[in-house]
Amino acid sequence: MLTRLWHNVIGRFRQNPVLWVLVALLVITVLCLPVLTMAPNRLLSGQPVMLDGLVPYSTAALFLVAVVLLVFSLPHHRPVVLLLFEVLFVGWLFACGFWANHLAGEAHPYARVSLASGSWLVLAISLMGFSESARTLSMKPALRAILYLQLWLIPLALLYTGHFDGLSLLKEYANRKAVFDDALLRHLILTFGTLLPALVIGIPLGLYLHRTPQAQSSVFGVLNVIQTIPSVAMFGLLIAPLSALGSALPWLGSLGVSGIGVAPAIIALVLYALLPLVRGVVAGLEQVPQAVKESAQGNGMTPWQCFVQVEVPLALPVLLRNLRVVTVQTTGMAVVAALIGAGGFGALIFQGLSASAQSLVLLGVIPVVALAVLADRIFNLLIHRLEHNHHD
Repeated sequence: MLTRLWHNVIGRFRQNPVLWVLVALLVITVLCLPVLTMAPNRLLSGQPVMLDGLVPYSTAALFLVAVVLLVFSLPHHRPVVLLLFEVLFVGWLFACGFWANHLAGEAHPYARVSLASGSWLVLAISLMGFSESARTLSMKPALRAILYLQLWLIPLALLYTGHFDGLSLLKEYANRKAVFDDALLRHLILTFGTLLPALVIGIPLGLYLHRTPQAQSSVFGVLNVIQTIPSVAMFGLLIAPLSALGSALPWLGSLGVSGIGVAPAIIALVLYALLPLVRGVVAGLEQVPQAVKESAQGNGMTPWQCFVQVEVPLALPVLLRNLRVVTVQTTGMAVVAALIGAGGFGALIFQGLSASAQSLVLLGVIPVVALAVLADRIFNLLIHRLEHNHHD
């Protein structure tokens, strides 16, 4: 009997090893790591709060056994397993908000309750399990995007109703709402202010390199060198020339061109964006089959019509893939621009680091991650739509 049970377990593990590894990590996380931390104020380190200090140990054990049995008994019911991870994610968020409000209500007004490593790992495991289960389902990207979107509906509703107000992160947001809104606006300005000039420069440069292949080695060599320069060093290199330029030409200074601020940040980010963008243009145009171009010209199309109606549509998915990389890269690198006074969420992150305030750091990090993920999903949908239209 034990041998049969063991072979059954091994068989179930081989069917979906990722799922079982996630379940094992979940059990270890809940039993061994703290769920919350309780600190007397925002600057001092918090004391860990284990799960058995929040709920009876028997309840936690029953919860874990139920998760393991459900996953074990439903290996072929992928939608049910997906729903299970979604319930775990939403339920854990709800429980953390409830526990935080309870602990904050009993403590000093300056006390801070934060999510500990155990909660972050449970949420991460839930999302990975949800993503792994969704990956195995056959559905269109638009439906997959809706599936991921609905995962956040209940957490956003809980956030709107104030269910998480007891958490330190939300207290930091309440104290710095105006600063947060300004950081969001600045970060979007840096991102879109980088993408527009990068497209204006990168697309013509890519077209030129496609038409003159002998120039590719030298131009890509320069762009490769720019890409290897550390971002902090790039910002520092731009301070002196832009300061001199702003002083020599006062009208440029009146437009905000100086050694610090938004101007050097956008210039540096545009320089970093050029390599993947130009490569995307060149690679996209080069992968258009020569037979397709000859067929278009044989049907009476002029070279310009062939370029606009045939080459560009076929090259566009490759360009969008590289533009997706540029957008995500720019969203993350804009954080460093706060070092030269450009603002954005980097200002919150560096303030939190200097004050050893973890919640303030997270207040800057989480929106940056959310913006990057949102941009990635939008580009994925656009790329799939274009490729679907081409196949049709």
